[in-house]
Amino acid sequence: MRHRSVADLMTPTAVAVQRGTPFKEIARLLDEYGITAVPVVDEADRPVGVVSEADLLRRHTAKDGPSTAEAMMSSPVVTARPSWTAVEAARHMERHRVKRLPVVDPDGRLIGVLSRSDLLQLFLRRDRAIQEEILEDVVTRILRLSPASLHIDVAEGRVTLSGTLPRKSLAPIFVRLCEDVDGVVEVVDRLTYEDQQGNGGD
Repeated sequence: MRHRSVADLMTPTAVAVQRGTPFKEIARLLDEYGITAVPVVDEADRPVGVVSEADLLRRHTAKDGPSTAEAMMSSPVVTARPSWTAVEAARHMERHRVKRLPVVDPDGRLIGVLSRSDLLQLFLRRDRAIQEEILEDVVTRILRLSPASLHIDVAEGRVTLSGTLPRKSLAPIFVRLCEDVDGVVEVVDRLTYEDQQGNGGD
């Protein structure tokens, strides 16, 4: 299975400002591009901080000190790599309690921004695409099972597994692999097992 990466989901060529960018210019950029925060970069395009709407409002209310990006930004900045999976990025956001991650190349230069709304794209995958990935990658390629013996129903990201597995021990593996497919919200196990058939006893 190929999980979609940060590079697949991020907004490329991110809007950024310099340390000396003034308050009004930052506010104009946020409004023009419909974004809630902007990375602050140095002369080499390396992120050094982030200025958010909250930072602007805080400075406007305080009305003290310089109103430049450097004075208002949150720093140090938490970044992501384009090769990370969406799960890695989401965990990184949660760990650092941030809503967006500037994405940097191997040299630390800004190449994009990943936001929570970008990650939500995973759950907007078409049900048909999720079903096909489970059948082709999970069932056929990884578990090497016959798709004819299994039924994969997907509705709004909710996957229902039915049909017959050769062994009950495969069920938790099957469910876990399905849960790992991008876009899956929930997995319902309605599977039966060949190794339990005909064992009613006398």
